[in-house]
Amino acid sequence: MSTTSEPAAHPSSDPSGWVVLVPVKPPARGKSRLVGLDDGARRELASAFALDTVAACLAAPGVAQVLVATDDAGFAASLLALGAACIPDGDSGDLNATLRQTAAEAGRRWPALRPVALCADLPTLRPEDLATGLVAAGRALEGAAAVFVPDAAGVGTTLYAAAYDAFDPRYGGASRQAHLDAGCTEVELAPATLRRDVDDLVDLQAAVALGLGPRTAEVVAGLRLF
Repeated sequence: MSTTSEPAAHPSSDPSGWVVLVPVKPPARGKSRLVGLDDGARRELASAFALDTVAACLAAPGVAQVLVATDDAGFAASLLALGAACIPDGDSGDLNATLRQTAAEAGRRWPALRPVALCADLPTLRPEDLATGLVAAGRALEGAAAVFVPDAAGVGTTLYAAAYDAFDPRYGGASRQAHLDAGCTEVELAPATLRRDVDDLVDLQAAVALGLGPRTAEVVAGLRLF
């Protein structure tokens, strides 16, 4: 099984960088589409996905802050220990409302940073790949109000970026088309690890081939899934 190395700690004081907004469902309620696994296994995987994603964000050049929105206070402690900031999920029934509220809070705390939303289920994400994607997003934003990165299937969205006053993501279902319909610019040729979200076991097997983050790799090995 291929794995990625643990990201090194990255300074989070760059005033000209990005603040990454990561919405995280309580792991006990996450990843219901991982059919065939019991609740405990799904919880372990959901936790590992989020921790590996946030760790990669914190280690990525250009990322100044990571702000997580979650209603799981216990899990928030694990994210805080990594170096992320956490706030309660303001609208757990509406992902886009949550992200708008999280962006508003980020703007209050760090008005000089650029906000970017990122899915919490990117267990293959490498810091350098996120940095590459953010450079491409920043360039695209020079001529667009909002930009996004589609998922590996070309149906959903893994990353969305816009200025605070234009921040209006359209996650959920066929969000790639929803973002295009809203006039967002698609970031082409984004790194594979930035597009590889994991919703089911087929996705997870594809993620294994790319190389998992350390926490997810440990859980997958313990479950003997592949």
